[in-house]
Amino acid sequence: MDEAVTTVLDAYHARMQEEVGTRQAAAQAGLKDALRDQFLLSVGPESGQLINILARSLKTPNILELGTSYGYSTIWLAEAARSAGGRLTTMELHDYKAAHARDMAGKAGLAEHVDFKVGDAVQMIAELPHGIDFVLIDLWKEFYLPCLEAFYPKLNPGAIIVADNIIRPGKDGALRYVEAVRAKPGMSSILLPVGAGLEVSRFDRP
Repeated sequence: MDEAVTTVLDAYHARMQEEVGTRQAAAQAGLKDALRDQFLLSVGPESGQLINILARSLKTPNILELGTSYGYSTIWLAEAARSAGGRLTTMELHDYKAAHARDMAGKAGLAEHVDFKVGDAVQMIAELPHGIDFVLIDLWKEFYLPCLEAFYPKLNPGAIIVADNIIRPGKDGALRYVEAVRAKPGMSSILLPVGAGLEVSRFDRP
């Protein structure tokens, strides 16, 4: 991983440390939900490294990220796309978050390997062509299952799907996703205690 990428990741890591106290204060003041879009809420370093390793293991992967947020996991996936000769499409509901992520990708020298899309993820997935090789799901839990239903028919054999926040904070949406992805034909899946909990699945066409 080159110096430009490492420098950008270090900047994200510094922001994560700075936000710890702010998030605790917001929770104590009952403002956590109101301020949640201001926080990084990223996958974290261990999960970032894992998704990078998994995506880099694929040949010229077509990578899909659901939930760009401020672009932390985008950097890990874009670096994998560049290394493996693939491309990343990342989707975010809020344009200001996508703009920040695009700026950080530019600083990391990775912007040319990423297509940034802003809008409703389920609708945008419907517009994508078939042939998805890797998916990271990291948005609000109520969208996990609708997104799965949208991208499942477009997966290539051997595709890897990673869903974040399964153990912590968990919630019903995450549990419904786990049940659904494990019931899909051709899917094998395991929960890993990495970061906030990752459900890692592999699709082999039945």
